Amino acid sequence: IGPRLNHGVIYDFINKLRRNPHQLEILGDGTQRKSYLYISDAISATCFLFNHLVKGAVSDYEVFNVGNDDWVTVNEIAKIVVNEMGLKNVKFVYKPATPDGRGWKGDVKFMLLDISKLKSLGWNPKLTSYEAVRRTTRDLLKEILGK
Repeated sequence: IGPRLNHGVIYDFINKLRRNPHQLEILGDGTQRKSYLYISDAISATCFLFNHLVKGAVSDYEVFNVGNDDWVTVNEIAKIVVNEMGLKNVKFVYKPATPDGRGWKGDVKFMLLDISKLKSLGWNPKLTSYEAVRRTTRDLLKEILGK
């Protein structure tokens, strides 16, 4: 995630709150947990792995998960967006599409990559998922609202 993002939960929440700053519709029950990686960390990991490939420290066809090793919930994302927009007393309205609280059929309830192999080589993301979401929210607010 990062600047110029034009889809996804952060983008959707900002636009929903622009239309109605008093209420936010949340697809699902808000407990969905996912890992988020800021674009600069994704680039860092790619360059890190390329350098290890050039040095012969990893093989040509070796597979690595690139991501973050923590997560945030959709509820936490909603609170971050509301806070960064400077809104107060926003009512969250949940719209689960499935009995287990998913936002739509095919929605992933929990997503966390195992990045231990990449970390064992010495790479770590600089931003947590929470920080990545907050920074992306700030990026998008600057782009969309000029804030």
